[in-house]
Amino acid sequence: MNRPTFLRSLALTGLFARAILPATTGFALSTILKPRRLQPGDTVGLVNPAGATFQTVDIEIIKESLQALGLQVLPGDHVLDRYGYLAGKDSDRAEDVNRMFADPSVKALLCVRGGWGSNRILPLLDYECIRKNPKIIMGYSDATSLLVALYAECGLVTFHGPVGISTWNSFSTDYVKRILMEGESAILRNPATPGDTLAQTKDRIEVITPGRARGRCVGGNLSVLASMIGSPYLPDWEHHILFLEETDEQIYRVDRMLTQLKLAGILGKLAGVVFGKCTNCGPGEGYGSLTLEEVFRDHIKPLGVPAWSGAMIGHIENKFTIPIGIEVEIDAQQGTIQMLEPAVQ
Repeated sequence: MNRPTFLRSLALTGLFARAILPATTGFALSTILKPRRLQPGDTVGLVNPAGATFQTVDIEIIKESLQALGLQVLPGDHVLDRYGYLAGKDSDRAEDVNRMFADPSVKALLCVRGGWGSNRILPLLDYECIRKNPKIIMGYSDATSLLVALYAECGLVTFHGPVGISTWNSFSTDYVKRILMEGESAILRNPATPGDTLAQTKDRIEVITPGRARGRCVGGNLSVLASMIGSPYLPDWEHHILFLEETDEQIYRVDRMLTQLKLAGILGKLAGVVFGKCTNCGPGEGYGSLTLEEVFRDHIKPLGVPAWSGAMIGHIENKFTIPIGIEVEIDAQQGTIQMLEPAVQ
């Protein structure tokens, strides 16, 4: 079959339309849902989909922080519930999320904290309601489950950023305001201030593979993503930029989880990789350990795609707000993530 005949046959079957578009998720690109931007006076609903919050003062501090941004706060009915290490029963935690999306007075959802438990409520979410009521939802760590699942299931742009009990300092708050409130197509860049030293020692980037790449940004906590493999709540990873972070894991476990992503066929589909901070990820006891640099060299460098580590993503005070689901361009040599479109309407 010659080329014109082949292309006509593709068009007739509907395959050509898909072939000329970047392969990203399992849904059509036209169904990507951008939430409405936050405006002064808007109400933010607090949800606690994972670990329990033991002190009511945490909720008060969250309220005061959001009010300082000109926002109103509505805590979910179950944010202070406790069921063992969980913030209440699965059905109740899911109910708070569903109710906030259904409530027209609520314009955004903020996860109170991480911990463990968001995976447990994924089958209980009302995805049809969420599609009809796209809203900002933000968190990190265990909230990775919610953010990625809502992107994969609904095409909703979600936000990997501070949780309620995070430190709302100027660095983190600046990205929240620029991306969620001002609708800026921001460039995410580590601070470049050596301080009282001749060379920068903090928040440096380490290039794994130089170069630039474009793709839809998706990611979060490495162990949470690894725990979702085999579920229906992950996207098609083709041509995505994957960002990762981790905390309190020995290096062999980071190695094991990256191996799991590789064996699942995820790493080989990516257009680029950004690894943030691996906080308190030491080698542990024993005869010896690989370094994180060696683990990245084993798993990420052979991909041949632009990649670096050290981005301001993770269990740290100064953190980016990263939209999941929008087109970005990364520059591994510069250590930057450039949003190519606004993440909100």
